[in-house]
Amino acid sequence: MVKTFEEACEFVLKHKVCTVFGSKDSPYVSLWDHTDLSAKKPAGGGWSPRVQAVWDWKTRIPQTFPDEIFYGKVPGGDAVLMEMNYLREVHYPKAYQPIEELPELSQQLYELIQMEPWYTGDLRREAMERFGCTKSRFDTALKKLQISLNIVRSLDPRIENDFWLPFREVYWDIFERYQESGD
Repeated sequence: MVKTFEEACEFVLKHKVCTVFGSKDSPYVSLWDHTDLSAKKPAGGGWSPRVQAVWDWKTRIPQTFPDEIFYGKVPGGDAVLMEMNYLREVHYPKAYQPIEELPELSQQLYELIQMEPWYTGDLRREAMERFGCTKSRFDTALKKLQISLNIVRSLDPRIENDFWLPFREVYWDIFERYQESGD
């Protein structure tokens, strides 16, 4: 069972892919389900020790070890932490979809992110105003961009909220490898 940041890193590397929070439909092991910290909320309110730890780890692990661990979403929409070689050799060739194959709203969001990185809230407001979409449609389109490996969250530890960048700018080596091979 996982209790520390170091153990959480080892857990991800051992399992290659794990969901951040539990998902009954996921084929992957869950970091949440294997974290041995209290899920009981403190008397004064706030997050339980387990929520605090797992929420921190999902961001801090890939920021601390960007060459070893990837944060993203998999088909079905689950947030995962993934060992980088698994991303490179197995997941990317199966999951990547060219932007042209995605729904129009996803393509429109991608165009905005390509021009400049965006925080989720700012991007949502811009998309709702510019494209007339609902919050739900926006969330679905953003999730599709993550699942298809067209965008990723910034790994800059100074950025606390989700800040979106094109996948190919962060992981050019992976993107280029499969574009050249035609896979």
